[in-house]
Amino acid sequence: MIKELQLRLLPEEAANEDTLRTAVCRETGDEPREVHAVRVLKHSIDARQRTVYVNVTLRAFIREEPTEQLFAPVEYRDVSGGRVAVIVGAGPGGLFAALRLVELGIRPIVVERGKDVHERKKDIAQIARRQTVDPESNYCFGEGGAGAFSDGKLYTRSKKRGSVERILTIFCQHGANPAILADAHPHIGSDKLPVVIERMRRRIIDCGGEVHFDTCMDSLLMQDDEVTGIRTRTGEEFCGPVILATGHSARDVYRMLVAQHVSIEAKGIAVGVRLEHPQPLIDRIRYHRREGRGPYLPAAEYTFVSQSAGRGIYSFCMCPGGFVIPAATSPDEVVVNGMSPANRGSRWANAGWVVELRPEDVAKCRLSDVSDKAEPIPEVLAVMALQERLERLCRLNGGMRQTAPAQRMADFVARRNSAALPASSYAPGLLASPLHFWMPDFLTSRLREGFRSADRVSRGFLTNEAVMIGIETRTSSPVRIVRRKESLQHIAVNGLFPCGEGAGYAGGIVSAAIDGEHCAEAVANYLRIVR
Repeated sequence: MIKELQLRLLPEEAANEDTLRTAVCRETGDEPREVHAVRVLKHSIDARQRTVYVNVTLRAFIREEPTEQLFAPVEYRDVSGGRVAVIVGAGPGGLFAALRLVELGIRPIVVERGKDVHERKKDIAQIARRQTVDPESNYCFGEGGAGAFSDGKLYTRSKKRGSVERILTIFCQHGANPAILADAHPHIGSDKLPVVIERMRRRIIDCGGEVHFDTCMDSLLMQDDEVTGIRTRTGEEFCGPVILATGHSARDVYRMLVAQHVSIEAKGIAVGVRLEHPQPLIDRIRYHRREGRGPYLPAAEYTFVSQSAGRGIYSFCMCPGGFVIPAATSPDEVVVNGMSPANRGSRWANAGWVVELRPEDVAKCRLSDVSDKAEPIPEVLAVMALQERLERLCRLNGGMRQTAPAQRMADFVARRNSAALPASSYAPGLLASPLHFWMPDFLTSRLREGFRSADRVSRGFLTNEAVMIGIETRTSSPVRIVRRKESLQHIAVNGLFPCGEGAGYAGGIVSAAIDGEHCAEAVANYLRIVR
């Protein structure tokens, strides 16, 4: 007999399969020896009240063994003789587009400006060790995209885009822990995700596709208003309809699209800082317990959303037990992001704290003197240009290296300088800097209000134990590549399929992966391949 149960348990009761069996027996009246297996279907923590509970939906196998698979694997076929589609970018959008093309019988050719995920690790290590940024291989560029080394969280608020479960299943098929299928906020971890990505790449190649690293697109090939392929910086050409999945930091691609008269539009982003607290402090606040999380609860997370003067303020990409990382794509800028290993075991918690910034707000963000490029900026790239200026200004205030400017949280709110900074996970190092002085008032005034509001809800959150690290600007793409609204969805011009975060149509690993699959299906329709 199989019974599905929804249980509300104390953390120690949900700790492992043995304690879950005991809870099942209490609920059903069965003997422990009769419960042959317990399979968790959904798992979430409810910390809204003083007593923390774990909500568990599970399947109990009573007097029988489980025979069903944890998940049904996707079947991939040999496409070595199939029609070709070109994918630019090997992030989640590009990889999932390639895998879906294989399913549909189309041979993907993936070109990636950066290195494979293994070689990419070496270049990332040099950012902290030597304070050097490789413009083609860093935390944003390379196999796996920005998500590979900036957390591997698989949570999306959007349920309308497509099947989240399908994306999680494909991750599991390529080596991710099946626990992500049950977790309310699934997370692979920056230390585990690279292996999964490598397996996806091998699958594409084994099925007859191609993956080319250190291969940067220079321009689109166009004939009679139709995109027919791409040309690389070395002059090599790859022909076929193009899925453009270059990520939110490929600014040269946006400039190239403007030059080639592909329709793009400025899009709002969010800008702010990385806020880092000691993890035990967040545990005490979120779990309402002086002892913190104890032995049975994970490192606590938080989310915050508010409004100030008509703009949203919110926490973004919260990384419990994580690290703040340098996410620059050029040596003349400083940008920060966050990541967590699978065990979320560091002594820090960090999150982006950002303010909504719309295209019409660019003129309100007055900056102190920082050199700008001489050429005029097209209006559609104005938000991107502001990103660049803020990142260069941040490097200037961080000591002209990859050290980041930082300020204690309470000092920032009180508009006073920080004489010294707390220990931080940010490996390149911090430099005390008055963020309240040189960041635009459009941002700082709203951040102050947001911090005060958060402290009213979670007393003790606003503290000088926390440090603000500048600057967080890569929350999403500063442009949107315009797609047609007629029957052929996901297409910009004939033969071009803008995809994922870089195109302005996704906001994270899962939503980018779903969009990649949709773009692959649109390519199949474009090629009139019957599914």
